[in-house]
Amino acid sequence: MSRLGMVVDLNRCVGCHTCTAACKQTNATPPGVQWRSVIDIEQGSYPDVERLFMVVGCQHCAEPPCVPVCPSGATAQRADGLVTMDYETCIGCGYCAVACPYQARTIVAEKEYFYGEPTALENATYHDERLGVATKCTFCVERIDEADALGLTPGVDMDVTPACAAACIASAIHFGDFADPASNVSRLAAENAFFQMHEELGTDPQIKYLYEVPGSMPGHTARPEDTDDESLSDPENPLVGKRQEYWDYKAAMNFGLGGLASGAMVMAWLASFALPVTDAALSGLFALSGALLTVGLVFVFLKIHRKARFLNVLLRPSSSWMTRETYCVALIVPAILLDLLWPNDVFHALVGIGALGFLVSQAQILYRARGIPAWRAPLVPWMLTATGLLEGLGLLAVLAFAWASAATSGLVDGLAFTGIALTLANAGLWFAYRTTARARGIPPLARREIEAVTPLLMVAGQACPLLFFGLAVWVGAGAGALVLLALGGVAAIAGGLLWKFKVILEASYFQGFALPKAPTRGSGNRAAPRRLISPGGAA
Repeated sequence: MSRLGMVVDLNRCVGCHTCTAACKQTNATPPGVQWRSVIDIEQGSYPDVERLFMVVGCQHCAEPPCVPVCPSGATAQRADGLVTMDYETCIGCGYCAVACPYQARTIVAEKEYFYGEPTALENATYHDERLGVATKCTFCVERIDEADALGLTPGVDMDVTPACAAACIASAIHFGDFADPASNVSRLAAENAFFQMHEELGTDPQIKYLYEVPGSMPGHTARPEDTDDESLSDPENPLVGKRQEYWDYKAAMNFGLGGLASGAMVMAWLASFALPVTDAALSGLFALSGALLTVGLVFVFLKIHRKARFLNVLLRPSSSWMTRETYCVALIVPAILLDLLWPNDVFHALVGIGALGFLVSQAQILYRARGIPAWRAPLVPWMLTATGLLEGLGLLAVLAFAWASAATSGLVDGLAFTGIALTLANAGLWFAYRTTARARGIPPLARREIEAVTPLLMVAGQACPLLFFGLAVWVGAGAGALVLLALGGVAAIAGGLLWKFKVILEASYFQGFALPKAPTRGSGNRAAPRRLISPGGAA
């Protein structure tokens, strides 16, 4: 079976951008969209400096993180390894874009033209099917698919080779079949030292970068001063990832309200086993939480660019947690309605189980967005689940103040002690998250945002709930205890929403690019050594 991919020679690339121009002309991408691009990297400080150019774009990973997360199945992987897009199926949710560690996806929501008004060429080549959906490099799949019929070989015959490789004036970009040991890319990879970008993520990207010339130009590993926090805190550094803009406040509202609502349903269902909660009260709380959940889902719907295709979100339950979340909603909503009509333990359980599935799905949705280091940290799903439960408990505490006819010691102690335990668990998870952030690869700009919100979170979302819940236990019963429970609940909800919005909206920097190995060239102590001299004396 073929395994198509590229080899890019960093020593040969001169930064002319012919590949980017060829890609743009061939694929007719709109303004601001460049599937194949070249980043200009300058490192060091005078007089010890070096400069090189690196071709970037979709890496057509052997284990692409964008494929399993896509809820519609629009992103898929072919047998030859190419990662493709079905523009007619994509709903434009942006999940693949935040799952990509290589910043290779774009979504254009409205028609844009280079000169304000469309030119005749733009009218003739505009792709309406790409509007409002995710787009990316496909290695010019249309050309590749013509190869068999024409009796040609991609990578050898330029007519069926990706435009960027065919146009490269320095022969820096090579395309071929890594599964064929005799292919050009296989031989280049076998005979030269190379690296794969972010290979530590397990994606096995199929662009391999050569960084030295055997017997002539050695390479070197990344220098500490080029990868320290100071360097990676500079937004102008082309290796530094930008803050993602695909999931905005609408996505944050879904995570905020969805976690709160599902957590409340789970906690109410569990509380019904230990506390004196009537069927009517439980059904009413489910209905209120369902309303909050619905508001969160409305925000998700508003975020989708291709709204008429929203039912496509149901098409990939085998791997997409976004699809699984939707199926949980399909269980929760009718269960709530039935529970309002005929309250009983079966419908209570269906709501509770569906809500737990929804909460876990939300936690996994954020965690599987591999392109955002602050989201893919191993503690994130635990944090979102624990926060949802604490927020849900907080809502129960607020409703107890509004609805309870009497504050019995059992009700107060049950809610307060559970709130204390959940607050401590959340505080411990946040502490572990922020103190291991660097080790988990969360970049400096994202860590700065995490640290910035920590003091307020510790006071409002951790100390205040502990204080108010603790005082409620001390008071024991009566209206005062209910007030303290409600205050603790409000603080718990505020703390959860605070850190979720901060992490989703402001700490959401992309992975960025990586240069673990590089050619040795430049000036001063970064200059290449004298060319090696052969035994015969010739350079």
